[in-house]
Parts: sequence; structure tokens; C-alpha cells
Amino acid sequence: MRRQGFTDELVARAFAAIREASSRTLGLRHHDVQLMGGWALLHGRIAEMETGEGKTLVATLAACAAAAAGAAVHVITVNDYLAERDSQTNARCSDSSA
Repeated sequence: MRRQGFTDELVARAFAAIREASSRTLGLRHHDVQLMGGWALLHGRIAEMETGEGKTLVATLAACAAAAAGAAVHVITVNDYLAERDSQTNARCSDSSA
């Protein structure tokens, strides 16, 4: 992706790897609608989702794919509860890969 950009084939491969990693580390598997949301975010679009539809999981797709392509990535939220919950969840993922 660093050389070729976000082609459909490369994004599909990246999303497949991220989906598998999420399944193995978090026990959460991205649903098709979440994959579409991740694609929208990765391409600079807005993806509106309801409460409980997995916005955090969607963000992992775009953030990880962009980071794999060499882009600087920052994930920001104004929700203190979600920031704390998700930082703890993702810290566990980092610890399990070490």
C-alpha cells in the first residue's frame, strides 16, 4: 500500500488481516457493514452508525490499514468512557502480541 495506494485488492487483504487479528486477540469479528464503514473512513468519507454498531471496531480497520501504508494515524474521541474502555481493550492486544 505504501507504493500502490489503497487499491481494492490491497485494502481487502489488509482488512482480512485486521479482521483475523481482531478475532484472535479480542474475540470480535468485523461484520460486513463494519468492513464497509472502514472502507469509507479509509477513503476520507464519513460513516454514520448507530450506538452499538461497532464504531470502534470500524475505526481499527481504517487506522491499521493507513498505518500499514505509512500514514501517521491519530484516533480521537470526545467520549471519556469509550476512550478509557478502548485503550484498556487495545492495550491487552498489544500485550498479547509481545
